[in-house]
Amino acid sequence: MILDDGPDQAPDRPRVVVVGAGPAGLTVAERLAPDHRVTVVDHMASAGRKLLVAGRGGLNLTHTEPLAQFLDRYGPARARLEPAVRAFSPDDLRAWSAGLGQPTFVGSSDRVFPESFRATALLSAWLDRLDRLGVGLQFGLRWTGWADDGPSFLGPDHEEVVLRADATVLALGGGSWARTGSDGTWTTTLRDAGITVADLRPSNCGFTVAWSAYFTARHAGDPLKNVALTFGDRTVRGEAMLGDDGIEGTAVYALSPLLRASLDDGRPTVLQVDLRPDVPVDALAARLAARRPKESASRWLRRAAGLPPVAVALLREAGQVLPDDPVEMARLVRSCPVTLTGVQPVDRAISTAGGIAFDEVDERFMLRRRPGTFVAGEMLDWEAPTGGYLLQATFSTAVAAAAGVRDWLAGPRD
Repeated sequence: MILDDGPDQAPDRPRVVVVGAGPAGLTVAERLAPDHRVTVVDHMASAGRKLLVAGRGGLNLTHTEPLAQFLDRYGPARARLEPAVRAFSPDDLRAWSAGLGQPTFVGSSDRVFPESFRATALLSAWLDRLDRLGVGLQFGLRWTGWADDGPSFLGPDHEEVVLRADATVLALGGGSWARTGSDGTWTTTLRDAGITVADLRPSNCGFTVAWSAYFTARHAGDPLKNVALTFGDRTVRGEAMLGDDGIEGTAVYALSPLLRASLDDGRPTVLQVDLRPDVPVDALAARLAARRPKESASRWLRRAAGLPPVAVALLREAGQVLPDDPVEMARLVRSCPVTLTGVQPVDRAISTAGGIAFDEVDERFMLRRRPGTFVAGEMLDWEAPTGGYLLQATFSTAVAAAAGVRDWLAGPRD
């Protein structure tokens, strides 16, 4: 057993070990560093790997819609997340980013991005700030549970490492993008400690479809642009991407909780794809009524309905034989059925559902069964769509957990 006291600065200050060097862990460290001795530990070789992957297309930090509507995006977890999100709001997150020299702008669909549009610039400035605050970083240590003196880890040479801590914060992420370090292996450790953890499931994910070989060979990788997807009473506008084994994309991700639940229950799960959502059925039927003599179905649909080849191919996948009647065809264009057969794997998902049950933590985000251990971020049982909601809740719960650590260390303890 190796005991490590963490950073040497201010030995009279409480020691806090933060497990996980992603956005949640780094936020906790920044909040506590001014008056605590903070060490951040990660089993990967560097910090912020998932943040960097998320920022490849521009780092979507948060969203500018009204807060009441914003909070609704968290579904059943809204009530448990609301105090944290109100205490560290989208405006607070934007101000924090600006304080790092990374001012933000509002992009399409009211999403918020750093002006640099790069996660690397923000992460570099953030790590510089943490270094100035005296935060220690230790890599190559995998969390394995608790010892008498603090959290225990498995070192690179398979030795046990115990870091002395007055408080511990777990910020290990969910189970998606395992290559960045968030592999979900912590679920076993917590369950072994008697803590209720819901299974990690794909969220903001794709779904499998039994495409024909002909369709896959010609259209895998093709986008469906400006479509509307409907399942049940929920409709989402956006784009979808056709893969060799299924369908994904922003509009699909927004429906993923409903689609996943339907598949889990064993119900037939048919996604309705509206290929011309801006054209009423009667107007579309009128256009289709003007079919030229001997005009092929493909040419007819491209000319009269304005459909690209991939959309025509999708209509054929739905029924093989396309209707000649313009009204029937218009209805099919506006509601093309795609039968889903399953959920794509967790590691292909953007995020995960499931995690530590909220009943296992108190209002300070401390584990009831493990006083002095706090949790933040995607480890908790909540999910949200893309659009800035994921990172916002990650930052907000981390700020709340840091406040919980401060409160717990300052008060009387058993």
